[in-house]
Amino acid sequence: MNTVALLIYLSVMALTPGPNNLILAASGLNHGFGRTLPSLLGISTGLALQAAIIILFMSELAPLLSSLKPALTLAGCAYLLYLAWQMKQAGTLGSHDDEVQPMSFMGGIGFQWLNPKSWMMSLNMGMVFLPQDMPAGQAAVLFFALVFITMMPCISVWAGAGVALQRLLNTPRRMAWFNSTMATTLAGTALWLLLDNLPASRLAALPFSA
Repeated sequence: MNTVALLIYLSVMALTPGPNNLILAASGLNHGFGRTLPSLLGISTGLALQAAIIILFMSELAPLLSSLKPALTLAGCAYLLYLAWQMKQAGTLGSHDDEVQPMSFMGGIGFQWLNPKSWMMSLNMGMVFLPQDMPAGQAAVLFFALVFITMMPCISVWAGAGVALQRLLNTPRRMAWFNSTMATTLAGTALWLLLDNLPASRLAALPFSA
């Protein structure tokens, strides 16, 4: 297995914009790094667990995932739109504390099973980087460890960036603007992922298709 190439792939996927990172940046800004830490641990653990399970049952899961992909995509994008709405409701620092809470540890784990980008990353790892001669159990443990230790510091950058913006976005108007922008971006990401994962035959049937 080319471990260096896998680590580079994981780092690029972890650092580029996506649903997880948009949520972490907004959480870092609205709740601070300490309250965002369970989200960071949950997302990193969830990604590592998802990759390990997919690799462990790669041959059995491939046909099932193919048939479930439309339903998983719809569920994931619907949840992203819900998160975008929640993000839009976030107010100024310290306000709405009881209404809008940061993602929990278990929420971070569960969200990966609804996150289209996570599915794509885990499946790609199984198809491209999984050694053919490595026992499935050993590969699952190895990939879990590599994904977790790579993801945690990389996605922490986004939470840290959100915290760093607290000094700049220190007025209700600026905070509202930031949360609205992040919510719009997350909603746009959900719609883009939905269109990108629609079967070509369905996409051709849409009224705006050429």
